[in-house]
Amino acid sequence: MSAVADPSVRTSSRAWRKLRANKSALVGALIVALFVGLALLAPILPIADPAGTDWGAIRKPPSGAAWMGTDEIGRDVLSRMIWGAQASLLAGVVSVLIAVVIGVPFGLIAGYFGGWTDSIISRVTEALLAMPFLIMAIALAAFLGPSLTNAMIAIGLSAVPIFIRLTRGQVLAVKTEDYVEGARAIGLGHIPIMTRYILPNVFPPILVQATLTIATAIIAEAALSFLGLGQQPPAPSWGSMLNTAKNFLSQAPWMAIWPGAGIFLVVMGFNLMGDGLRDALDPREH
Repeated sequence: MSAVADPSVRTSSRAWRKLRANKSALVGALIVALFVGLALLAPILPIADPAGTDWGAIRKPPSGAAWMGTDEIGRDVLSRMIWGAQASLLAGVVSVLIAVVIGVPFGLIAGYFGGWTDSIISRVTEALLAMPFLIMAIALAAFLGPSLTNAMIAIGLSAVPIFIRLTRGQVLAVKTEDYVEGARAIGLGHIPIMTRYILPNVFPPILVQATLTIATAIIAEAALSFLGLGQQPPAPSWGSMLNTAKNFLSQAPWMAIWPGAGIFLVVMGFNLMGDGLRDALDPREH
């Protein structure tokens, strides 16, 4: 039997039951699952080439031939919506992974060791947080150059301070618990304590924040693509589709309606999921 009781073995079944009972969270999960499924199945779905042009079908309204209409050079909007979902979801997930991989270790170190280490990391984090998230992402993307990969890196780096601050605050609350003191008493080193006893107990709020930040990252990717700093033509992206559609709002409003609706639905889905996870993983509710 372990000399230190590890409370990271949580009532996961109770949290899962509460999550399933949250109707809004389930709706959000279904929306996200729908778009993820479409994005993954895009290569095998019977849809038109997203880059294929038809000069005889320029700005045609939705019809049986093109369910969401066509754009300014005759490309099928439905096909571009489905393929564009890949760019948006990929940008959201990869950006958050970058932020978590970089931010969580720094926050863990700052909160656990304290002292001058905490002071340096905290001051740098506060300085970065003073700059608006989207402005920082635009500046980094402009510096790195226009591409989807650079946009993901820019968004991920811009979100790092959020996870540093969150992780640090959670570690400060957890490191004084009895089970951490017990781990120190039996002679465990800093790394085992941080990875085995602290990190698992600060992970739930990090997971919730990551889910919510994916929504923010999707909006940021759309903004960067709208400005020409994200996915580059002719590859489809909801942001670049909106950029083109702004010139044809009166002649072809469907060109703006569909990508705008896609961004809205995916962001709403992740926000509903995040809210549901926050309620389900809240220890005060167990």
